[in-house]
Amino acid sequence: MDSIPLLERLKDKIEAIEGELQRVIPARIANGWARRQSGRELNSIPAGLWQQISNPARDLLSRGGKRWRPLFMLLCAEMYGDWHLALPLTPLVEIAHNGSLIVDDIEDGAVQRRGEEAEHIKFGMDLALNAGNLMYFLPARVIDNASFTDAQRLLLHRFYVEDMVRLHFGQGLDILWHRDHENIPREEQYREMCRLKTGGLSRLAARAAVIAAGGTEQTAEKLGRIAEEFGACFQIIDDVKNLGPGVPGKQRGDDIIEGKKSLPIILFLNRYPEHKPIIRGFFEVAGGPDEKAARDAVEELIGLIAPSGCLEEAEQQARGLLAETKGNFEALAPPSGARDQLTELVDLLITG
Repeated sequence: MDSIPLLERLKDKIEAIEGELQRVIPARIANGWARRQSGRELNSIPAGLWQQISNPARDLLSRGGKRWRPLFMLLCAEMYGDWHLALPLTPLVEIAHNGSLIVDDIEDGAVQRRGEEAEHIKFGMDLALNAGNLMYFLPARVIDNASFTDAQRLLLHRFYVEDMVRLHFGQGLDILWHRDHENIPREEQYREMCRLKTGGLSRLAARAAVIAAGGTEQTAEKLGRIAEEFGACFQIIDDVKNLGPGVPGKQRGDDIIEGKKSLPIILFLNRYPEHKPIIRGFFEVAGGPDEKAARDAVEELIGLIAPSGCLEEAEQQARGLLAETKGNFEALAPPSGARDQLTELVDLLITG
């Protein structure tokens, strides 16, 4: 493995990605921006209003984030051709992902995102929700504005719609389960939710990359299934960290406040079903209006689960799934420096 840190080796790609994000949602909106995005003249509306409309989107993008989805896309493209061919498509996964975060925070009542106020608190519920939804649609414009054949465009549009639907199916399941403290999903149901919610955009990144680089639809579908599993691994580990050391930029245990039934809790209740009323009580208090009582409930619930070994078991399951998925990936992808870097990126994200 190269002694230079991976993200340093990927610096040119990261800078290129930031340029594409700025192209779709610039820091400063000029008069022609709305026309390019909407396809019609809108000269009667001053640019300052478009600036205000896009502020929550640009604000969240400016806070950083791992940018692993667009990096994943470029490395997938490099395995099958020139990564520059997929570069215009990186907003498909990064801007759409950030839009889903704005909407997700509204749905969950979250107060913090990436160490700062959630966008709906900073800008207001209405403007933040509109910006989040706008971030679902703006990226699709890049498909038509880039130099692809009509056949490629048709596939890319289909992929985008399919995987955005999958993302919302996954988020919908998560919402239903965190609303109902009596309804504890089975392990396989939880993993399917992770494949949909987090694996959807990973799948899109891989499939779009192969098509952009000139690969076949068959290869795109195979790599997409593998990428979906990588995304599920990432979500499971993220959920474990939420109940363990915490996730940077978020409050430790905020999944409990939001009522989420993550894998450690599912495993715990499978092992100790008699604790279901106690767990339900913790969830109800954690989601209530008393902030001190909520934080106390979070710590008590974590304190109940931590000695059981369920956090470790959930992490082991994720690592087992990761090892299996990496094997499938290495069997499919041609040996190359890009393949090695992609494996390294996945390891960095999932295992730290």
